[in-house]
Amino acid sequence: MVPLKRRKVVSSETGSKAGDQIKFPQVVLFLLERKMGASRRGFLSELSRKKGFQVEEKFSETVTHVISENNSASEVRTWLDSQVKGQTPSAHLLDISWFTESMKAGLPVQILNRHRLQEQQTPEEEVVAFSVPSYACQRRTTLENHNTVLTDALSLLAENAELSDEEGRGVAFRRAAAVLKSLPEAVTSMTQLRGLPCLGDHTLRVIKDVLENGASSEVESTKQSERYKALKVLTGIFGVGVKTADRWIRERILDLQQLRDSGQTLNRAQQAGLDHYDDLNQPVSKAEADSISEIVERVVVSVLPGAQMNLIGGFRRGKQTGHDVDFLITHPEEGREEGLMPKVVSSLEAQGFLLYQKTTRNSYLESKEGPGRPSSNMDRFERCFSIFKLLKKVKHGEMLTEEEQRKGWRAVRVDLVVSPMSQFAFALLGWTGSKVTFKNPPLCFSSSLKKLKLLLLFLKLFERELRRWAGHERSMSLSSHALFDSQQGRYLRATSEEEIFSHLGLEFIPPSERNA
Repeated sequence: MVPLKRRKVVSSETGSKAGDQIKFPQVVLFLLERKMGASRRGFLSELSRKKGFQVEEKFSETVTHVISENNSASEVRTWLDSQVKGQTPSAHLLDISWFTESMKAGLPVQILNRHRLQEQQTPEEEVVAFSVPSYACQRRTTLENHNTVLTDALSLLAENAELSDEEGRGVAFRRAAAVLKSLPEAVTSMTQLRGLPCLGDHTLRVIKDVLENGASSEVESTKQSERYKALKVLTGIFGVGVKTADRWIRERILDLQQLRDSGQTLNRAQQAGLDHYDDLNQPVSKAEADSISEIVERVVVSVLPGAQMNLIGGFRRGKQTGHDVDFLITHPEEGREEGLMPKVVSSLEAQGFLLYQKTTRNSYLESKEGPGRPSSNMDRFERCFSIFKLLKKVKHGEMLTEEEQRKGWRAVRVDLVVSPMSQFAFALLGWTGSKVTFKNPPLCFSSSLKKLKLLLLFLKLFERELRRWAGHERSMSLSSHALFDSQQGRYLRATSEEEIFSHLGLEFIPPSERNA
C-alpha cells in the first residue's frame, strides 16, 4: 500500500488537483467566496493545497471545515442551507484566523472558541419585521418607495431577463420588487424579510449583497454587459422588439449609428422610431400629457358629441412623468363608439399632429372569449399606436430663431383605445396598471400578433395579479373586456372598478395605490 503522504489525488472539477499531496485526509476545506473575493479565494486555495490540505471548489457533504471571512455564523448557515436542501451540514464553521494559523503551522491547528464563527448580534427589539399579502392586488402601493435601491436592482435584473426572453425569471423579480415597494419602511436587515411572499433564493442573494456592500455584483456586471447595453439601445427604438434587436446584435450592430450605417431595411414604425429616438426616450411630463389630452379630447368630441375620454396609465395613478400617454375613449350609448377611431385619427393627421400611426380593429367577441377559451393576456380593443407631434408653447412676444423653430415641437408616444361602455370599467382597470415597462420600451406594434402578445405579457403587474387572483382564488376569468364566473357559468357585469373588486372578493384599491 502506498504511504498516505505520497498518495496522489485524481484530477476532478472539485477537490485538490492532480499532483497535490494530501497530508491530512481527515480535513476537507471549503473556502467561502462571499466577501472574500474570487481572486483571494483562488490564492488561498492554492496555498492550502501546497501545504497538503484537501480543498473542495464546490460545497458538498464531504467538507469538514468551512472557512469564511467577515461573515457571521447565521449568514454562512443560510448560504449552506441553500446549497444542501433539507439537510443540516455538520462542517465546522470557522473564521479565516483558523486557516491562517494552520497555514503558518503547516498542519490543522486545534479549533478554539475564538476560531468559530459568531452569531450576528441583532437585538430583536430593534428589527422591524414586515408582513404583506401574497398578491399585489391585495396590497396598497403608493408612489412613495422606501426601498428604491433594492427595487431598482431587482427591476434591472427583471428587465435583463425579459430582454433575454426568460419570462418566468423576469416575472419573479418583478413580483419581488413589488413586495418591497409596498413596505412602509426601508429594509435594513435580512431578518425583516422573513416570511414575506415572492422572495426566492436568487432575490434574497441580491438583496443581501446590496444591504451589505451597497450594490449587487450581479447587477453591476449586467450593466457592463455588451449585450445588455446594446439591447437597451436597440429596443428603445419604437417598433423594435427583442428578437429583431438580438438579430442585429449577432450582426454586430450595437448602437444607433451602426444601425444607420448598416443598410438594414426598416419598416415604417422602426424608421419613425429611429428618426425620433431622442424624443421618445425622454420622459413625458404631466403638463405635456395634459396638453395632448386637450387636443385629443377636442377632436374626439367634435367627431362624436357626448364621447368620454380618460387619461389612463401611470398618470392616472398619480405619476408626474411617464414614457407615453394613454387615453381610453367610450360613449355612454353602446355602439355609438363604432367607427370613431378612423375619424379621430384622420382629423389628427389632417391637423399635422401625427408623425406615425397604426390602427388595429376591435376583434373581441364575447361569445368566443368567455367560457370556451381562457382569458387572453392582451385585450382586443380598437387601438391606435402613434407618435404625436406636440408643439412647444411659446411665450407672448417671444421670437424664435430658425433653429429654435425647427425644435419647436417634440415627439411623444400616444396610445388611443376605444371601448364599448359595457366593457369600459374592465378596460379602465386593465389600462390603469401598474405597468411594468422597460425604461426604453421595446415596441412591437408593427410586428406579428404573437410578438405583441409576448410583449404585453410583461406590461401590467397589478392587472396580472388580479387575473391570477381571479383564476386561483375565485375560479373566475378576468380580462380587460369582461369577468366570467366559471362556477356560475355566466358573466358578471360591472359599471365601475369598485364593482369588479367586489365581484373578486377584494377590498377596493384606488389607482393612486396600485403602483406595484
